[in-house]
Amino acid sequence: MARGALRRKLAAIVAADIAGYSRLVSHNETATLQTLSAYRQIVDGLIAEYGGRIANTAGDSVLAEFPSAMDAVECCVAIQLRLVEAEGDRPEDLALRFRIGIHLGDVVVQGNDLLGDGVNVAARLESIADPGGICISGAVFDQVDGKLEYPIEPLGLQSLKNIARPIEVYTVRIRNQSRSPEAANPSSTKFQQEIRYCRSSDGVRLAYSTVGNGPFLLKSANWINHLELDWELPLYRHLFVGLAKRHKLIRYDARGNGLSDWDQSELSLDAWINDMEAVVDAVGLDRFPIFGFSQGCAVSVAYAVRHPEKVSKLILFGGFVTGRFKRPSTTAGDLERYKATATLIRLGWSSEDPTFRQMLASQLIPGATKEQALAFNEMQRRSLSAESAARYYETVSNFDVRNLLPQVSVPTLVLHFRDDAMVPIEEGRLMAAGIQGAKFVSLPGKNHLPLENDPGMPQFFEELESFLRTE
Repeated sequence: MARGALRRKLAAIVAADIAGYSRLVSHNETATLQTLSAYRQIVDGLIAEYGGRIANTAGDSVLAEFPSAMDAVECCVAIQLRLVEAEGDRPEDLALRFRIGIHLGDVVVQGNDLLGDGVNVAARLESIADPGGICISGAVFDQVDGKLEYPIEPLGLQSLKNIARPIEVYTVRIRNQSRSPEAANPSSTKFQQEIRYCRSSDGVRLAYSTVGNGPFLLKSANWINHLELDWELPLYRHLFVGLAKRHKLIRYDARGNGLSDWDQSELSLDAWINDMEAVVDAVGLDRFPIFGFSQGCAVSVAYAVRHPEKVSKLILFGGFVTGRFKRPSTTAGDLERYKATATLIRLGWSSEDPTFRQMLASQLIPGATKEQALAFNEMQRRSLSAESAARYYETVSNFDVRNLLPQVSVPTLVLHFRDDAMVPIEEGRLMAAGIQGAKFVSLPGKNHLPLENDPGMPQFFEELESFLRTE
């Protein structure tokens, strides 16, 4: 492209969209579109009133520019306040709430549109804003600090999707804003987990933690867990922040993993069900939903069959009905390869040479960044011993819960990444098909472990929250 067709300038960029828009449209398309049209009149009018210009719109999203960061922030505050007034008595789960991100930076002007890093940062800030909230970058904060009548709270350095450098992020607290910790810094007091210990029926010591506020949500244990490292490393952290957004999240390390006992105790489906029972009793849970992940899905299914009076709902993500040793599609050659993998785990897991652990990472998280791959390598090395890892692999590979699926009597949501390289999506479909009334949702993505940069994660959280809200 000829240089004469492009020009650059410094501008305050506003990116906005509606939280959960796809879910709202699917619920009532006509009403949602009518409300959006009315809200857009409010938004467009205020942008013009504060000296801004709309550069682009698509569906529910708006991209605008302002010559002044202060004008941009004041305009966005006015937008959020006016939209709350317009909302009236609309039910919470049907409310249309804009998330807004604001950044001050260099942009490329192409016709009426805006491109470049400044736009990308604003869009990523919008993606972590609370519904009805505003996130601003450090560059904007420097311009408006001490000039705004509403408090501005720091969220710390945030690693935003596809942005090379961490961004200092702040949130503008508006009186009518429905506050949520979704975008909060995991190190904040809101997300300080409490770690405690209990004992399973055979005496194995188990570590469990609680974090967040709201109704209880129990997450099953899965292979390669470590309560502390899970929270510190850039792998599962975004998932736990999302799950603790509106819930008191209960997690625990499986026997042989993380902060739980690393001894040679029994590893079996029954033993893992007993461990879940011990954690439930220690926390004092009465009736609660379970979030099962990977092999934790089978444990969650078995627990729900054994204790239907305790489980209100099941969310099963990336799970499988049969382990790799038991699948009808497994050939004799596959079986030999799987057994060889168990041998390699015993020989290479604790080695200083990370080659073998990197091979596993390439299967579990093929779309990982270099930082995420290194973090997973560290997680493997520090979360369990070579012998525990091999026994865990062999035990899970022999899972078979086909006979339990028809006995599940609670509402169930099954989610699976379409191109999961470790657990084929067919396993997720089989799980949903075997549970009466279960809803199945396929998500875009190829990782088995859900990473923050996976394209399916926004839909994942929308589906999960919508399912948990439904009576």
